[in-house]
Amino acid sequence: MPPKLSVNIDHVATLRQSRNTLYPDPVHAAVLCQLGGADGVTVHPREDRRHIQDRDVFILKQTLQVPLTLEMALTPAMVDFALQVKPFACTLVPEAREEKTTESGLMVKGREEKLQPLIQRLLDAGIFVSIFIDALEDQIAAAQSLGVHTVEIHTGPYALAQKPAEAQREFQIVRKMTEFASNLGLTANVGHGLHYQNTELIASLPAVAWVHTGHSIISHAVFVGLERAVREMKEVLSRSHLMH
Repeated sequence: MPPKLSVNIDHVATLRQSRNTLYPDPVHAAVLCQLGGADGVTVHPREDRRHIQDRDVFILKQTLQVPLTLEMALTPAMVDFALQVKPFACTLVPEAREEKTTESGLMVKGREEKLQPLIQRLLDAGIFVSIFIDALEDQIAAAQSLGVHTVEIHTGPYALAQKPAEAQREFQIVRKMTEFASNLGLTANVGHGLHYQNTELIASLPAVAWVHTGHSIISHAVFVGLERAVREMKEVLSRSHLMH
C-alpha cells in the first residue's frame, strides 16, 4: 500500500489572515481536501495564532471525516488546547516566533524529563503523539523512550538539496532512519519541503506510513483548484508504490 497523505492547510489561513477577512475559509479547504482523497488534514495553531485560529480547529474537529492532526509546540497552554480539541494526533514541533515555517526537528535527547509530563498528558487522553524529528538515531531512540507512537522524519535537508548526489545522500539517510524507527516499533512518517517532483522517491520507502505536506499542494491549487491538487499528489503517492 502507498503511504497515506495528510494535507496541511495552514497556508489557506495565512492568506485569510493577511487581510483579516472571512475568506478563504480553512474549513472549506479541508472539505475539498477530503473530496480530493486526502487521508487526513493537518493544522498548526501557533502561539501567536498567525494563521490557524482556535475557532478553525474546533470546527474542523466537528466537520472532518478524516483524521485531524495538530502540529503544536509542547507547552502547557498548547497541551491544554489539544485536550479540549481531542484531535486524532498531535505532532510536536519546535516553535520560534520569528521563523516562517518549522526549520528543524524537536530536540528530544537530553530533555526527556522535561518533555515526559506534557507528552504523558496527551497519551493519557488517548491522543496519538508524534514527534517531528531530525533524521538522527539518538533523537529517534529518545522519542521512543517517551512512549510516543510515531516520529515524523524531517525531510527538509533532502528537499533542499541542490545537487543530485546531495539529494541521494539525504534520501539514504531518510531511508535508514525510517527503517530504524520502524524497527523500534514506531510508525514512521515524513514531512517538510515535499512537492510534486520530490515526493515519489520518499514515498516509495517501505517504512513510510504517512506523508505530511501542504505548501506545494496549496500553491498548485492556485492554478488547478484544491481538489485536483490533492488528487494529483495522491497520484504521486500511488506511483511511488510501483517503484518497489
